Amino acid sequence: MVVQQRLLSLGGLALQPNQSTNTAFQISWTILRVVAGVVMVHNGLDKLANIESFAQAYVAYLGLPFPITLSYMAAYTELIGAPLVALGLFTRPAALGLFFTMTVAMYHHIKVAGFSIPYLELSAIYAATFLFFVINGGGRFSVDALLANLLNGLRTNQTNGKRASLEDVFQRSDKAKSTL
Repeated sequence: MVVQQRLLSLGGLALQPNQSTNTAFQISWTILRVVAGVVMVHNGLDKLANIESFAQAYVAYLGLPFPITLSYMAAYTELIGAPLVALGLFTRPAALGLFFTMTVAMYHHIKVAGFSIPYLELSAIYAATFLFFVINGGGRFSVDALLANLLNGLRTNQTNGKRASLEDVFQRSDKAKSTL
């Protein structure tokens, strides 16, 4: 029972977004999440369209091992992680994968062109956006928030059930003492 309660508590914490009572902020947070997730998907599709070329031009150029494997990992991180961010489902882990993908892209751009803003601009904006979601979660209007509320409700029900059981035990013990 303790393990189940801890899992529910950890699940609720992992999914619970940082909260702000400002509805306009939450709406803009949702719009940013959906737009960033939707527009990121095409990057994964572009990689898969010619994976060997991407692996040679980007991953092997950086000297990373297993360029084809890493290219597939980056493509599928973008294809799976981006829609998850857009939905607000497992936002933090999905955004973390996308953040790392964008930091590698930034490193590639720096290695190719130095600190040239036109090359770094898009990947830096994506990286900053996904870092925001790693830190703050999906927001109030996300599937994560719904799941966190559900898990917190289950945990509360379990706690209330335990409290009621303990009260029953104490009442019985009081009755037993009074009859003696």
